[in-house]
Amino acid sequence: MSAKIPRLSSMDSQQKKILSFFRIRRIIVPVIIGLGVATYLLIRNFDRTAFEQVTWTGQSYFYIFLSLCLMAVRDIAYMYRLRVLTDGQLSWRRCFEVIMLWEFASAVTPSIIGGSAIALFIINREGVSMGRTTAIVMITAFLDELFYIIMVPIMLIWVGPGQLFLSEGEYVLMNTRFGAQGIFVIGYVFILVLTTIIIYGVFVNPRGLKFILLYIFKLPFLRKWRTKAAETGNEIIITSSEMKEKPFLFWIKAFAGTFFSWTARFWVVNAMLLAFISVGDHFLIYARQLVMWVILLISPTPGGSGVAEFVFSGFLGEFVPPGLTPAMGLLWRIISYYPYLFIGAIILPYWLKRVYAPKEKPPEKEDEAQGGMQYPKPV
Repeated sequence: MSAKIPRLSSMDSQQKKILSFFRIRRIIVPVIIGLGVATYLLIRNFDRTAFEQVTWTGQSYFYIFLSLCLMAVRDIAYMYRLRVLTDGQLSWRRCFEVIMLWEFASAVTPSIIGGSAIALFIINREGVSMGRTTAIVMITAFLDELFYIIMVPIMLIWVGPGQLFLSEGEYVLMNTRFGAQGIFVIGYVFILVLTTIIIYGVFVNPRGLKFILLYIFKLPFLRKWRTKAAETGNEIIITSSEMKEKPFLFWIKAFAGTFFSWTARFWVVNAMLLAFISVGDHFLIYARQLVMWVILLISPTPGGSGVAEFVFSGFLGEFVPPGLTPAMGLLWRIISYYPYLFIGAIILPYWLKRVYAPKEKPPEKEDEAQGGMQYPKPV
């Protein structure tokens, strides 16, 4: 998909580079990967008897509709959080466009990279200062990780580690094979350390953290990334100045948006399964998705395409009749992933046209330019 962008010649190279993420090939690639893997799994595990036993009833349609409603709740909660973090600077409509484009960017980039760089560009083009934009993106990541850090021990206590890591399978990370539990522990510790660093940098000593980063990146094998470390230190200082003095109610609202968005996202699977089967332990399914999320975070494919379908079968296959797991995994992605590719592609041209539209001159300046009456400036 392409769109005409006004004043394209005046855009700097960084803007052009970021806009290249929104080309049609970036939509096609994850669709091909995801559908290809889903087709392979369907063919390999096809069971005619299992499909013949599936019956569409009024309950099926209700729970499919409920799963779509939960996706809407997820997005509305994200929009609410963005409104809170921008202090209401963005309208609900603009928050909707930002969130859809942000999700679109995340869907077409490898999960391990994410869409944060594109989010910086999108929010800044909405008229939010770069300093505040940097703070918003960093605090968004912080709140997501904080939710995860809090929910994991709660779910471990609720369902028990034996049930949580029942899924088999091995994953390769840094040329080393790990089981699901190993990947989960590594991911959780990494998120915990990263969140601790953000808390120290943003709320305790931002300049001290920058000094530590620069000191660490003096090491010979890290020196080539020292400039990036300095940029990260500056971003933390900016975030601290923007967020450190926010009232407690601000953080309650922001975390409430985070909690409802992630909870709705995970309950989509529960609602989808209820459309066809009887589900016994909803919290176990919820907890398994916490582990799935860590594995999807290190996916090298756009939006976790292909990897998500395999992981779904491994972690949630026991809740689905044999032969139906690949179909359920595909349905899950159709509900929770593919819509963002197409909604983002539809919104993008109109958003580009709006944010790059020439700004109208104020009437006073037009009068001055035409040699008309000049109004005195207010004192």
